[in-house]
Amino acid sequence: MSAAGTYALDAGWRSILADFGADPADVLRRAGLPEDLLARSGERLSTAAYFRLWRAAEETLGDPLMPLHVAERLRGDVFAPALFAALCSPDLRVALERIRHYKPLVAPMRLLLDERDGGCAVELEWLDPVEEPPASLVTLELLFFVTLARLGTRERVVPRAVEMDRLPEDLAAYESFLGVPLVPAARRRVVFDARDLDRPFLTSNESMWSMFEPQLRQCLAQMDASATTEARVRAALLEALPAGRGAADLVAKRLGLSKRTLQRRLAGEATSFQEVLQSTREALARHYLERTDLAPSEISFLLGFEEPNSFYRAFATWTGRTPSEVRSAVH
Repeated sequence: MSAAGTYALDAGWRSILADFGADPADVLRRAGLPEDLLARSGERLSTAAYFRLWRAAEETLGDPLMPLHVAERLRGDVFAPALFAALCSPDLRVALERIRHYKPLVAPMRLLLDERDGGCAVELEWLDPVEEPPASLVTLELLFFVTLARLGTRERVVPRAVEMDRLPEDLAAYESFLGVPLVPAARRRVVFDARDLDRPFLTSNESMWSMFEPQLRQCLAQMDASATTEARVRAALLEALPAGRGAADLVAKRLGLSKRTLQRRLAGEATSFQEVLQSTREALARHYLERTDLAPSEISFLLGFEEPNSFYRAFATWTGRTPSEVRSAVH
């Protein structure tokens, strides 16, 4: 099976089971998975295995309110890619966009964001049209967004609406947690008011985010075996540039290709290594200038330039402006 159909085993699983006093080996046996799976690194699950693991946890815990109790225990001290990306964000709007981008790392689903009429609807769309996700998993995913807003702002954010196709049994407990009634509907979504989208996250940490973002981007690109050569090169550059290893031959080696083959494949996609390198550097430079407090000299290093003046000249060529002018325009 290609990486496109598998999902990283979220580090949060170990914490969830520990919080409930469950034996991980028992849960994994029920799911038909290796008993030491949670102790392994880099493990990935198919959609079917992902759902089996969740159903096994349901059976082992025997808690009809499991989604609610997991949401109440959710915290930011476990490195789960989607949660980490979100809590480093400046506000809920950016957090939702980052989750939309990185959620496929850890779950067979994607998010649809629809911002209109003074609010934003966050809708779940599962990637497997055949296998139906466990109802409790859908419930937890919706509770997750409300919990995220509360963790980030340290306020009891109440959504405008929560809709799902299969309502949980104990509606009163869920509605008490959410602060609004659960609405039966064909779609699975939570709707936030615009004012909640802009509430500052007290957990915001753009410097930390800038350190981990390249790793997350690379993981995302590597998920898809059908990713274009350009996308794979861009992902490799995000990790290689800060280490000063952004040369074409070194990137080709990282991708398991010869330099000549890499150049030929990029040409077949109507681009070149130099064009991908330049666009990646420019995008990263703008990100660091607009989203972090890193000094231009530090940004120069992260982009793989040997000295800051080379970065200043290149940036002026790309944008017609200086790094200071770009930063001043957004601060």
